[in-house]
Amino acid sequence: MRFLRLGSLSEERPHVLDDRGRLFDLSPITADVDGAFLAGDGVARTRAALEAGELPAVDDPADGTGMRVGAPIARPMAVLCIGQNYAAHAAESGSAPPEVPILFFKHPNTVVGPHDEVVIPRGAERVDWEVELGVVVGRRASYLDSAEQALSHVAGYVLADDVSERAFQKEQSGGQWSKGKCAPTFNPVGPWFVPADEVGDPQALRLRSWVNGEPRQDSATADMIFGVGEIVRHLSQYLTLEPGDLVITGTPEGVAMSGRFPFLAPGDVVEMEIEGLGRQRNVVTSA
Repeated sequence: MRFLRLGSLSEERPHVLDDRGRLFDLSPITADVDGAFLAGDGVARTRAALEAGELPAVDDPADGTGMRVGAPIARPMAVLCIGQNYAAHAAESGSAPPEVPILFFKHPNTVVGPHDEVVIPRGAERVDWEVELGVVVGRRASYLDSAEQALSHVAGYVLADDVSERAFQKEQSGGQWSKGKCAPTFNPVGPWFVPADEVGDPQALRLRSWVNGEPRQDSATADMIFGVGEIVRHLSQYLTLEPGDLVITGTPEGVAMSGRFPFLAPGDVVEMEIEGLGRQRNVVTSA
């Protein structure tokens, strides 16, 4: 079962794909795939409605409907990001592996659809890509005691690109990273939100990226320094995670900041994929 939202920007409607790839309208159950839906046991209610045949079928979405694919979760209240969570990426960034998770934030309006344009902001010259596993919170989480307990607060997973402007991030930051992370369109998400129990082990997923068809990143979430459960547990000691919040968990090596590849320019095409979570394709444009 895969959740997705289809329609023009700010007018997306919730849908679900069943295990046979058939598309159904989810609006009889919820107005959106958001925090209230997740907190209200929306995943289980969707399964029950599918089994009972209570959801209206929609034409197959395989490029036949003409509907835009939006981010699979509605605009979250918070986008929390973990930095340098793969040792090889920390090394290519010139840093030692962190001893505790590094936290920074992205503005919620960075979240766009998996095929929307990525817009280079005014004055930017060092825009970079970062394929990441995104964690969608399903239950309020505060002062969790263990990584195992933390995983029970995860509703599911998404593919995300933590687009970054490195000069804004490092040279104009004042010591924080978020200036380089928060331009609109700097977080393509999707195409699907997949429930946690259908993903299996979040530390056993392959993630890859390409620019203009050329391979850039190819790694596995097994290489994370801090796994999903530990990240959620750790964050819950400092803040309260709410249903619908998005946590993106770091990127592997193979970004432009390494010096091995050019930064993004208008006309470039960035593609990303995580095993079981789908593929996205974004054309880079200029503001």
